[in-house]
Amino acid sequence: MQHKPSTSPASVDIGATLDHGPFSTMQKIIVMLAAFAIVLDGFDGQLIGFAIPALIAEWGITKAAFAPAVAAGLVGMAVGSMSAGIVADRIGRRLVLVASVFLFGAATIAIGFAPDVTAIAALRFIAGLGIGGALPSATTMTAEFTPARRRTLMVTATIVCYPLGGMIAGLFAGIVLPVLGWRGLFWIGGALPVAYSLVLLATLPESPRYLARKTQRWAELRKLLAGMARPLPAQTMFVDAAEQAAEQRAGFGALFERGFARDTLAIWAGFFLVMLATYSAFSWLPTMLATEGLPAALAGSGLTAYNLGGVVGSLGCALAITRFGSRWPLVLCSLGAAASAFVLKEVDIASNTTWLMIGLGIHGMFVIAVQATMYALCAYVYPTMVRATGTAAALSFGRFGAILSSFAGAAVITSGGASSYLSLLGFSMVFTLVALAIVKRHIPGVRGARSAAAPQRDDADVTAPATAKGYA
Repeated sequence: MQHKPSTSPASVDIGATLDHGPFSTMQKIIVMLAAFAIVLDGFDGQLIGFAIPALIAEWGITKAAFAPAVAAGLVGMAVGSMSAGIVADRIGRRLVLVASVFLFGAATIAIGFAPDVTAIAALRFIAGLGIGGALPSATTMTAEFTPARRRTLMVTATIVCYPLGGMIAGLFAGIVLPVLGWRGLFWIGGALPVAYSLVLLATLPESPRYLARKTQRWAELRKLLAGMARPLPAQTMFVDAAEQAAEQRAGFGALFERGFARDTLAIWAGFFLVMLATYSAFSWLPTMLATEGLPAALAGSGLTAYNLGGVVGSLGCALAITRFGSRWPLVLCSLGAAASAFVLKEVDIASNTTWLMIGLGIHGMFVIAVQATMYALCAYVYPTMVRATGTAAALSFGRFGAILSSFAGAAVITSGGASSYLSLLGFSMVFTLVALAIVKRHIPGVRGARSAAAPQRDDADVTAPATAKGYA
């Protein structure tokens, strides 16, 4: 009896195809779309820091009275981060990112009409839901559209757009506040992301790794891969061998299974502490400088310098991680952040403004480098089915540090001035260093990636050629 040759459809390992294939023009455009969403995220997220001195002056309230409004936005970010991550792992990343950008834009517009601090607090909570939801969705999209060899740099470049947005917000506030006041600042600042959410809705595709899990959407996936320079036959089927072998189940509980508990807890602690430091700067640095006698414009420039340093430091740290792995770059940046905060305590703020701005830029360079590259660490530690959940859970826990900063920042500025404020920043980064040293699954460097076998993560074996693992 003659046997006919098999005509069963070919099977493609989507993980290997994406990890070891080309970084096509379409993929780069998608990463840029996600990154610009985070620029707007940082822009709207930090507008409140520039508006607080004007609001306190206009309404005649104290710093402590404004702290609940700052905290409300950060609580919203925590809820938004966790909720968006869980929803994104179930319905996809695209719609969650679009909805998040629209929500924080619309709420920011509404803040411009607020009659009092209570209204601002409520609207900041709503805006925070969107601001918090956009970060894990955008970073997950970036990680899943980027080949493994460039993932750390691209995820970091996406996250660094948050301080970039804050830097733009500082320049924007310097122009708009004197002309249109704080209400105009929020009206224009909210209109931009509302418009951009429509751009994302029209142009942003769904994550290919997510689509591979949905059999009914394989036709959509094949069309997407063709646009990414990976054309496939019409009946191609998809698997994600490495990650499916490692996953037991999706959901929050999976973050503590299969040896993930230690890394999950250490990453949470790291995010809590580094976000205590960063949001003490984002929310209160201009206010602290104004309290020390600096003019409003110069006080706002301090936060701009902090953000500018963060952009430079984050990209530099990402390059170092690509070469040497994540452990020592993150530890050394944490050390540099702590040391720079303590050195700044010796600067006479009123008379040495040049050294002050340089010092704030250096401090921001180290602090934001740590926070930004920790997202890449999350993308490495957690597999696809829990990646958005894992990143969002870490970010949500970190938001508790940010929430603490809203009260701690106001308290230390009121009680101890600049010295106590800078001590808060310094000691936060000392303990961040300890948390990051405890993490076991750090991103390997070039040599480590060639030799380490890490089947539970899609960054493993980053040097394997696409032809070896891409198609079966």
